[in-house]
Amino acid sequence: MTVRVLVVDDQEIVRTALRLVIDRREGLSVVGEAGDGEQAVAQALALRPDVVLMDVRMPGTTGVEATGRIVREWPGPGPVPRVLVLTTFDLDEYVHAALRAGAVGFLLKNSRPEQLAEALRAAAAGEPVLAPTVARRLIDTVTALPPALLSAAPAPGPADVTLTEREVQVLVLVARGLSNARIAAELGLSEATVKSRVNRILTRLGLDNRVQAALYAHRSGLA
Repeated sequence: MTVRVLVVDDQEIVRTALRLVIDRREGLSVVGEAGDGEQAVAQALALRPDVVLMDVRMPGTTGVEATGRIVREWPGPGPVPRVLVLTTFDLDEYVHAALRAGAVGFLLKNSRPEQLAEALRAAAAGEPVLAPTVARRLIDTVTALPPALLSAAPAPGPADVTLTEREVQVLVLVARGLSNARIAAELGLSEATVKSRVNRILTRLGLDNRVQAALYAHRSGLA
């Protein structure tokens, strides 16, 4: 199945470059472009892409505002497009605002073409995507909370669960912010196997998502 992508950026040269990179990748296709947030919302509703590759800083309606509107105003039928934020700025306020608005991931514009392609496929599959540097800082932000807040937070997983050696390997790579495709390449497994193992890890540890799994890995001294 081809992943249909809407590219949003206020610079035409950037949109052109992204289109060239994406259209050259198997299973990916750019179905439209938008130069600002208002156009992004209109194009998303009209074209119904699988993924919206969204710039953050644009004149008028920002990428964060456009993301929120796409999520809130989606009329159906069919799933809401996954919004993957792509920006030069990895500032924490952008990360937090984009995720709160409903984005499934955050990638930097200096990412390699292969990373961009993997992130688009992961986002289309419903996987959260965070650039490794962003994931690291997001985890650091949480683990640096005052002790009183950390002690009041739910435990990061049951203490009596022992993961297998392979599960630990997968968990460590999740904590590094790698997608299922990257983990599969690192460990010599199929992507389907990695997805199954990640889901099993979450279930065994009583966790809801990959960010919680990454926190568990760091708090447990595994990563």
